Amino acid sequence: MNSGQFTVAFLLLTLTTTTLSHRLIRLQPEHQQPPLYTNNILRYRKNDDSFCESWKYSIEANDAGIWYAVPEQCVDFVKEYMNGVRYRSDSEVIVDYALKFAKTVNVSGDGKDAWIFDIDETLLSNLPYYANHEYGSEVFNEKSFDEWVDSAEAPALPASLRLYTELQQLGFKIFLLTGRTEFQRESTDKNLQYAGYTNYEKLLLRGDSDVGKPATLYKSEKRQELIDEGYRVHGSSGDQWSDLFGFATATRSFKLPNPLYYIP
Repeated sequence: MNSGQFTVAFLLLTLTTTTLSHRLIRLQPEHQQPPLYTNNILRYRKNDDSFCESWKYSIEANDAGIWYAVPEQCVDFVKEYMNGVRYRSDSEVIVDYALKFAKTVNVSGDGKDAWIFDIDETLLSNLPYYANHEYGSEVFNEKSFDEWVDSAEAPALPASLRLYTELQQLGFKIFLLTGRTEFQRESTDKNLQYAGYTNYEKLLLRGDSDVGKPATLYKSEKRQELIDEGYRVHGSSGDQWSDLFGFATATRSFKLPNPLYYIP
């Protein structure tokens, strides 16, 4: 290569590198970044508030897989989110999308157009319970949670109550499909009535044969039973992916936010 060709090639390389550098995210030099540490396969900035927002995104997107408790450094973040306007706003936006879809359904009037709701963190909020248990950072205690369920004092999620009411007005039959067990039927029904959820078609709870089944399998089987009975399951609402995944799924499924716990 002669000197003229070398000069042109160098200039082209310089211009290309400069152009590309403006298109890439600029990162601080390593010595200016907060210290890093490893937690399983995750590496993140210690004391970096953005981690908790990223953690919440990963669990809502189901990218994190099975997880057991809210990270200790994110307890205040979860507390602020669940008690703030953002949680309610996120829920309202999802409900708006659900209603937009519901209004496109040609409800036949034969009583077979169905919508399925989960209960906990979908229709009813257990936030008063989790506020006393470190917002999901404690290992789940089934006994104390069952005592809370028996109190039948969980309030309604406002966005979900709006969706529930409007779906009934549109002519949908409402089915409630929960991971709670049959011995909690009375307290669950009492709580639903207290919170304003009335006139549902059926409340489906785990029976003896359902104990121990993963939520995805259990709820899929119950949806299949409804389909076998001739119901058209147009919509499904839940706070866990296991409320919505599996087989015999609804035409459209809508996941509500929940950074408090994970159910596989």
